[in-house]
Amino acid sequence: MSNLFNEVIEPPKEEPLAYRMAPKDLNEYVGQEHILSEGKLLKRSIDSDRITSLILYGPPGVGKTALARIIASKTKAHFHWLNATTLNIDEIRRQLTIARNRKSKGEKTILFIDEIHRLNRVSQDALLPDIEEGSIILIGATIENPFFYINSALLSRSHVFELKPLSEEEIIKILNRALLDKERGLGHLNIKITDEALYHIAKFSDGDARKALSALEIAVLTTKPDERGFINIDIKTAEESIQKKHIVYDKAGDQHYNTISAFIKSMRGSDPDATVYWLAKMIYAGEDPRFIARRIIIAASEDVGNADPMALIIATQAAQAVEIIGMPEARIILAQAAIYVAKAPKSNACYRAIEEAMQDIQKEPTLPVPEHLKDAHYQGAKKLGHGKGYKYPHDYGRYVKQDYLPKRKKYYNP
Repeated sequence: MSNLFNEVIEPPKEEPLAYRMAPKDLNEYVGQEHILSEGKLLKRSIDSDRITSLILYGPPGVGKTALARIIASKTKAHFHWLNATTLNIDEIRRQLTIARNRKSKGEKTILFIDEIHRLNRVSQDALLPDIEEGSIILIGATIENPFFYINSALLSRSHVFELKPLSEEEIIKILNRALLDKERGLGHLNIKITDEALYHIAKFSDGDARKALSALEIAVLTTKPDERGFINIDIKTAEESIQKKHIVYDKAGDQHYNTISAFIKSMRGSDPDATVYWLAKMIYAGEDPRFIARRIIIAASEDVGNADPMALIIATQAAQAVEIIGMPEARIILAQAAIYVAKAPKSNACYRAIEEAMQDIQKEPTLPVPEHLKDAHYQGAKKLGHGKGYKYPHDYGRYVKQDYLPKRKKYYNP
């Protein structure tokens, strides 16, 4: 049985590097271990050619199209590639008629629809009967949340697989493969690229392999070889190629700790302008927004405390909002919370209180619980004298003078 996708699997040399380096099989495929590792449903389905209708959902450049190509190369079904931006209802009906005829001969048809979120409701509905009857197997790819853009009837007949942004390590692996591959990649050229430049491209590709490979290709094609014939790619070239300024910021080194220190001290020092500057540097450099949110929460308690309890509420709500929204919009939420903490009145009384109490616990003899404060709820407690003499504050107008420590010590000084 013919595979109608075979011509696309082998892209010609004049195609862009990102297209040429598309993985041919799962051995070349990088990332998405959460759905493609051994034993996972999608991996088993591809290996056994038992694909059912599915929706591939994720940001650009993470492997949705590549995965469809791999399925096309392995399946014994007829494979038709369509794009929802140019697809009309007449073409859909034509493809469905062809698929029904094949089914009558015992042949399968896979209909791949790229950007399926752009398909209108009428066109989506037209697919339903043939999916239900098994005339077609639908594979849809989308960058949008399918639960918002694809009707529930279609979703109920499909498995939805979410693809994640690629990690920096995975992007570097893809870039190195392109640099070494002499047939499809850039391995036939004498290229010298610094680790700093390679890391910069990987970091600022935002988990998008296509963006990273395009930046690498631009860097190589626009750089003249030196007198020895080597194409030298340094950090400046990498910056220009991916159009992102390089900032010295090592997440595990001095720049990380120095910048977060400046950020915290600016909030503590009630300087909103400095606060937002150091925040911007961390965001631009790719710092984990959850890490930043945690530092704002700590500052809201340690440096603001009960001088303005709303600071802690705003900081914790901001951390939750960051998780929900994600970058880049989360930068606004982080800025709002950080500026609030910077402008809030300051008190470290709670911090000093717990620190001093912890020091006493660590260094001084542990104080016993006074008899009148001991638990008196269990049988026999009263015989031991537990709870005897305890004064319930609400019986005394919500406050009554009594000792809660056997040895008085002043910890909290508001």
